[in-house]
Amino acid sequence: MLQVSSSPHIRDSATTQRLMLDVVIALIPAILASTWIFGWRVLLVTALTTGTAVLFEYLSRRLMKRYNSIGDMSALVTGLLLAMNLPPTIPLWIPVVGSFIAIIIVKQFFGGIGQNFMNPALAARVILMLSFPAAMTRWAILADRARSATTAVAEQAGRLDLIATATPLYIMQNQGDMPTYLEMFIGIKGGCIGEVSVLALLIGAIYLIVRKVINIWIPLTYIGTVAVITALAGQ
Repeated sequence: MLQVSSSPHIRDSATTQRLMLDVVIALIPAILASTWIFGWRVLLVTALTTGTAVLFEYLSRRLMKRYNSIGDMSALVTGLLLAMNLPPTIPLWIPVVGSFIAIIIVKQFFGGIGQNFMNPALAARVILMLSFPAAMTRWAILADRARSATTAVAEQAGRLDLIATATPLYIMQNQGDMPTYLEMFIGIKGGCIGEVSVLALLIGAIYLIVRKVINIWIPLTYIGTVAVITALAGQ
């Protein structure tokens, strides 16, 4: 009887564990940059998402009597990607809920790695955004990173630890003072943990390209399309 395993059907010397380790390494610059911008809470949120993601992976595989898949590091990557999609001010119980959604509901209920219908971390982000919109859209940066162009209370920066701010898109919508291009490139703006520093993300992307984990033409096509549409829109 012919048995066909689940996708991907590609013969390659690279193992799942090696690819996942490359992704973890590529995400480290973004984590470090966000820690510098938002503070040590970034590491706490990241520890919660990764720790609970690995725990839920282990428990679910045990309950379902499946082989232990912690070693492939896919749960660790899911936890990191989930942290990248959360604001640093998120209540600490929400990352745990997000890990449960990502690992148990989206990943394991559909058969595990390679069989989930969408990226578990992004699915968790969507559900969390719909369920807790206020908590998922509350941004802040360290007071000593703020400047008058990015916040209305920057003159109090010397007396505050954190300053509430907004994403550049929200600022544009409400005709506020935009951060400078340099600030947006470095990441001194409101946003999720993994989205603010273009520089850190580029470092991670270059690493993945050099390691041949991703094809450079895929991100270039996406960025080029956005650039063309933005130019046509006069932005």
